[in-house]
Amino acid sequence: MNANRRKFIKQSLTTAAGLAATAIPGHAAAGYAISDRPVYSEEKKRPTSKPANSIKFSVIGLNHGHIYSQTEAVIRGGGELVSFYAKEPNLVEAFAKRFPQAKLAKSEKEILEDKSIQAVVSASIPIDRAPLGIEVMRQGKDFMVDKPGIITLKQLDEVKKVQKETKRIYSIMFSERFENRATVRAGQLVKEGAIGKVIQTVGLGPHRMNVKTRPEWFFKNNMYGGILCDIASHQFDQFLFLTGSTEASVVSSQVGNVHYPQYPEFEDFGDVMLRGNEGTGYIRVDWFTPDGLNTWGDGRLTILGTDGFIELRKYCDIGGREGGNHLFLVNQKETRYVDCKEVPLPFGEQLVNDVVNRTETAMSQTHCFLAMELALQAQKQAQKLSLRK
Repeated sequence: MNANRRKFIKQSLTTAAGLAATAIPGHAAAGYAISDRPVYSEEKKRPTSKPANSIKFSVIGLNHGHIYSQTEAVIRGGGELVSFYAKEPNLVEAFAKRFPQAKLAKSEKEILEDKSIQAVVSASIPIDRAPLGIEVMRQGKDFMVDKPGIITLKQLDEVKKVQKETKRIYSIMFSERFENRATVRAGQLVKEGAIGKVIQTVGLGPHRMNVKTRPEWFFKNNMYGGILCDIASHQFDQFLFLTGSTEASVVSSQVGNVHYPQYPEFEDFGDVMLRGNEGTGYIRVDWFTPDGLNTWGDGRLTILGTDGFIELRKYCDIGGREGGNHLFLVNQKETRYVDCKEVPLPFGEQLVNDVVNRTETAMSQTHCFLAMELALQAQKQAQKLSLRK
């Protein structure tokens, strides 16, 4: 038992939450004990074998830092990064330093017309993502874009129309699922039946503001789509995936600018209630992560099932454990902690395989579009909060 573990248990025993996390009085003999051992099947080590398939891809648009994890995911999955393009010299310099193997293209057109390129990856300004994706698909290439991949219902209709016509892939990188090892493991446990049938997901997406580092477009609703369209698209994706819902509607939603009157178009808080054909959901997102936290946000996910629940602390554990990817499982047999830092991330390889084989193993197109449709509907119908300071 390491020092952090001993510290966590000592602190836990002095609180009600701690008492709930340790053995429950009267149930110790039934196996209700917290453990650091893996759950059900052993934790899988990160893959070392060469991916089954390979593709050539390029990058257009570097306006969000997610472009690095997007690019790395495709490379891990068997992608060869050929070229990239962006208008901003400072963004070009940083990307070229990280990926020196890639050629700097003279224009978007050079990449779009390159017949050797099979897919394009992008993290451009949100308002530009759908139009770029449409052009990419029309040029016979597949597209993987940062969230929010689409910021208006009109854009969604056009993207769906062109995707249907071209049969190309329009994929959105919902990184809070695809790039988080604890979320990947939670999906596996749900599939294994560890908590029975999922009834509800509760997804919390707090973020740190960092005003001084934000570009001008970040504060304009018509350029980033609003807080529910933007941040909460992650949580809509996870709700659909974990409940297995193929149909869903927004019960209620609200947004507000509580703390930043100097940016009147900006939204710093939002929440949503959802109802699906296989479960319900609640989402809360905000820009109020304090500077005292050692990471950008204490992202959490609770998955409630008929026979138990799973809680994720995705990026940190304020209870004392180091790093992220923390998973807690409680079911009819046990209460257990799972360290997910070695769980493989399959999305990149699945996407490469889909490009080669014309399959939908990484994410179905229907799921992708429904997640964004729910986010856009929630944003459109959201009531405006007006809180007194």
